[in-house]
Order: sequence, then structure tokens, then C-alpha cells
Amino acid sequence: MGTYRAIFANREFRSLWIGSALGNASSTMTSLTLAIVVDATTGSALLAAMIMFGPSLAQVLGVSTLMSAADTARPRQILTLLSIASTVAVGIQAALDLSAGLRLLLSLAIAYGLSIGAGVRWGLLGEVVHNDLFILGRSAMNLSVGAMQIAGFGIAGILLQAVSPSTVLWIATGFAALAVPVIRFGLRDRSPRRVARTGLAETWRGNRQLLAQARTRPLLLALTLPNGLIVGCEALFVPYAGARAGWLLAAGAAGMMTGDLVVGRYLTRNGRRIAGQWLRFVLAVPFLAFAFQPPIAVLCVLVALGSSGYSASLAQQEVLVDLTPAELRGQVLGLESALRMTTFGVVAILAGALADLTAAAPAMTVFAAASLLVSVVLTRPLSRVMSPARWISSPHGSGPAAEGLQTVRAAGDPGRRRPAGERG
Repeated sequence: MGTYRAIFANREFRSLWIGSALGNASSTMTSLTLAIVVDATTGSALLAAMIMFGPSLAQVLGVSTLMSAADTARPRQILTLLSIASTVAVGIQAALDLSAGLRLLLSLAIAYGLSIGAGVRWGLLGEVVHNDLFILGRSAMNLSVGAMQIAGFGIAGILLQAVSPSTVLWIATGFAALAVPVIRFGLRDRSPRRVARTGLAETWRGNRQLLAQARTRPLLLALTLPNGLIVGCEALFVPYAGARAGWLLAAGAAGMMTGDLVVGRYLTRNGRRIAGQWLRFVLAVPFLAFAFQPPIAVLCVLVALGSSGYSASLAQQEVLVDLTPAELRGQVLGLESALRMTTFGVVAILAGALADLTAAAPAMTVFAAASLLVSVVLTRPLSRVMSPARWISSPHGSGPAAEGLQTVRAAGDPGRRRPAGERG
């Protein structure tokens, strides 16, 4: 079993981790600050949810148009350019007194570009670390997300009590700017995983191949719907708790981080599959408590407990990687990430609309119950893919995974693979 010490000894992994952490710190501080600003100026739960999670909708444009860049472009170049664009976008939010509509449009524009970055990053991770350490590496990356969300939401929540929103946004700009040299000088310049023209046709050819696989469809549904419905609850933290929403968001990040640590580091492959079948329900049940509006301290504990259920995604992503040929790995992981983020945005807007019609607490209860129901419905199709017995005989590259990989390859050559050992 690998260790975090082993993967952090890898200089490239450290740079990828730090760059991701700085970007996440910037984005969490920015999203909370903009949500509070829009909520204060408009009084609309819908607009507050849209400014915080609506940019996720841009992910569907990314997955539909340019996601093939995750495998057909040079990863260091793409990640560096996206870091620069993110820095500029947050700087504009800090420098200018924009209307709620313009702030949302700017957030959507930068989110479109960043949607490609997810596929590039996860595809690169598979090259930076050994295959057997991919899930441990993904767990460590998720831990950076959790840690930076705790820091970003917590610091932003505290700072907003003492300084202006523009000051907080300038601090977020600084974090984004620090990520640029870390990525540019910390990563090797690698050639694309396959040679093909980046664009709409190539993106959809890969997407069709990936979505045609019967085994991947329940995984994609499980990675998007139950999680997305709980994000609908999180999108209403600001309308529900106001300035105290930072504590709820930080508690959720802490729970997510703890779940990723335990599942990614201490469970075996079979253990992750068994745990993943139950963690989907752990995700939803605690959020039903919002119906009773207990004290904020109790809600923080429940949110942390529920958010640990996000770690079910690690087992699902592990199977998804096993089902995917290496030359399409960046695109499939980008597709999964984009579908998930798009669901987050759609559900957040629906949650905000329902909260405007009713109130935050009942809307959150509805979406938590919907997440629980979806997990129940997905139990049987997921069990066919995730059953540990199907994976015991061959931990890598055979069994159902190999069958799915061969089927994808038989569907058509997605482009010439990069020769073994070729580097930029």
C-alpha cells in the first residue's frame, strides 16, 4: 500500500498539488465573497446560489467543445494559461464595482476555460504518479481541495467581518497569481497523450465512445446526481445562515477531507468498493436535519458527517479509470468532472429558485431527500459494476475493466498514441 510520503517525494506531484491548492483557495474565497455581496445587494437566494455555483454550468460547454484538449494539448502549457486567466478574472472582480449580472457573466467566462483544466490535471496525474498510486494521488488532491475550502471559506468569512469584499477579492487574486510560477516551473513539458486536432469533432468522437460503454453510465450517474443534489443544499448555506455560512462550508470541507483521507489512504481497493456502497447514503441523511433548524453548531457537525460521504466518489472514479484506455483518460476524467460540475450548477439554481418560493430550510430538505432517493435507485446498477468479487482476481488491467477498455478501443482509433517514452 502506498503512502502520502511516497507520492509527495515526487517533485512534479508536489507542484501539481500546490498549484491546485492555491487555485482552490482563490476560488473558494472568491465564490463566498461574491455570494455574500450579491445576497446583500439583491436579497435573492436564487442570485446568491447562481453566483456561487452557477459558473459550474459553463462546464457543459467545455465538455461539449474543447475537452479533447485534455489529451491532445501540452498539459503544462494549458494549466499555466488557465492559471493566468484565473488571476486576471479575479483581479477584475476585485478592481471594479460590477453589477450582479456582470459578475456572473465574468464568472461563467472563466469557468468555461477552467472546465478544460480538470481533464488536463487528472490526466496528467496518471502520468506523474504510478498507476497503482493514482487513487492515493487523487485522494491527496482532494485533501488539498478540502483543506483549501476550509481555509478559503473560513478566512473569507472572518475577513468579511472586518474588511471590504474588494480586499478579500484582492487576497484571492494573490493566491491565484502564486499558482502560475508553481505550475510553469514545477511541471515538466510533456507532449500530448494522443495526436489529434483539438476541437468540437474530436471532443464529441471521444465523448461518444465513452458514453457508449454500458458500465460507465451508472458510474457517471452516481458521480453526478447524488453529489449534485447535496450541492443544492450547500448552495443555500448563505441564504440560510448569512455570514455564518462560512462555518457550514468549512465544516463540509473538513468532512470531505476526512472521508477522502480514510478512503484513499487506509482502505484497500475492495474496501473502497464496499465502503462506497454505503457512503452514498451517509452523504444525504444528515442534511435532512435542516428541516428541524437545529443550532448552527449541531448543523456544522451534521454537515461534516454528511460531506464525508463524498468520498464514495473515489471508489467510483477508480473503476472509471480502470475502464478507460490511457489515451482517453484525460478526456473521460474531464467529462466526469464537467458533468458533475454542470449538475452542481443546475441543481444550485433550482435550489435557489425553490428557496425563493418557500424558504432555505425546506428547500434543503427536499434536495437531501432527492439525493437519498437517487442513491437507492442506483444501488442495483452500481452493484453490477462495483462488486468487489468482480475485481478480486485481478487488481489491475483485467476482468471487467479490461473488457471495457478493449470495447472502447475496438470502437475506433481516437488518434495516434504518443510513442512510449516520448517527452517534450
